[in-house]
Amino acid sequence: MTFHNPEYLFLLLLIIPVVFWYFRKMSKSDASLQISSHRMLSNIRPSKKIKFLHVPFIFRVLAIILLTVALARPQASNSWRTESTEGIDIMVALDISGTMMAEDLKPNRLEAAKSTATEFILSRPNDNIGLVVFSGESFTQCPLTTDHAVLVNLFNGVKYGLIEDGTAIGLGLANAVNRLKESKAKSKVVILLTDGSNNRGDIAPITAAEIAKSFGIRVYSIGVGSYGVVRIPVQTPMGLQYQQMDSEFDEKSLKEIAAMTGGQYFRATDNTKLRNIYQEIDLMEKTKINVREFNKKNEEFYLFSLAAFLLLVLEVLLRNTVFKKVP
Repeated sequence: MTFHNPEYLFLLLLIIPVVFWYFRKMSKSDASLQISSHRMLSNIRPSKKIKFLHVPFIFRVLAIILLTVALARPQASNSWRTESTEGIDIMVALDISGTMMAEDLKPNRLEAAKSTATEFILSRPNDNIGLVVFSGESFTQCPLTTDHAVLVNLFNGVKYGLIEDGTAIGLGLANAVNRLKESKAKSKVVILLTDGSNNRGDIAPITAAEIAKSFGIRVYSIGVGSYGVVRIPVQTPMGLQYQQMDSEFDEKSLKEIAAMTGGQYFRATDNTKLRNIYQEIDLMEKTKINVREFNKKNEEFYLFSLAAFLLLVLEVLLRNTVFKKVP
C-alpha cells in the first residue's frame, strides 16, 4: 500500500497534545467524598462503567487516526513486469602453451588468466559463453552455454600439457569463430588471450581475423606478459628448473586482429591489469534487457473513512447513553 499524499500523515502528531489534554482534564475532574473510614468500602468492586470510562475517548483517537490516513489517500497497487533479454555470445580462446607458465603474473600467466576469466563469466549470467584452448593444436573445451557452473568447472580443468606445445593463434581464433558463425545473437565476441607469436597451425592469425570480420564477430585480443626478462619453469631430467626468457610476442598481429574486427587490443602486464581488462570488456559488451513495468492502483481511503465514521457514531452513542453525565 502506498499513499498519494503522505504529507498529511504528519497530522498524526496532533494526537499527542490531545491525549495529554484529555488525561490532564480527567485528573482535575475526579470527585471526592470525605468519610471517617473506608473499611466498609474495601469489599465494594469497581463498576464496569469505571473500567470502560476511557473507551469513548479511545474511539475518538482511533477515528482521528483513520481520518488522517484517509486524507493521505492510501492506494493498493498491483504491479508486474515483463523482461526480454538479448544476450551476447562470447567465446574465450585461451593460450595454454608452455610460456603461459611464466610467473610474472601470480601464480603464473595461465592460472591468472583462468581466475579472471572465471570472474568475468560469473558476472554475465544472461550470456552464452564457451571456451576454446590452443597451443600447437586447438580444440573446444566447452561449446556455447548458459550453464556457467559447468563452464567454470571445465575452465578449472585446463592445464599446460593437454595438447602438443606451440602457439597456433590463427587456429585457436578460427576454432572460436567456427563456434560463433551460426549464432543468431545480435552481438558475437571472441576474447583471444595469448602470450606468444604464431608458430604452428595451417591458418594465419590475420586470415582467421578476416573470417571473423565476415561473420560480424568482434575480437578483443589480450597480450599477456610483463616487459623484460621473466622466469619460466621447465621440467628436466634433473627436476623442475627455471629458464630466463624475454617477454616478447607479436603485438602487431594482435592489434591488427582487433582493429580489423572492430574490437580492441589490451596488454596485461600483471594480475590487476588483466582483471581491469576483463572489467573494461564487460562494460563495452553489456547484455541488453528490456523491462516493461505495469502498475494498477485502487483507492482505499473510503474504507478508512467508513471505519472512522462508525467509531465516531459509537463514541456519540456511548457518551449519550452508558457514559452520559448527570447535570
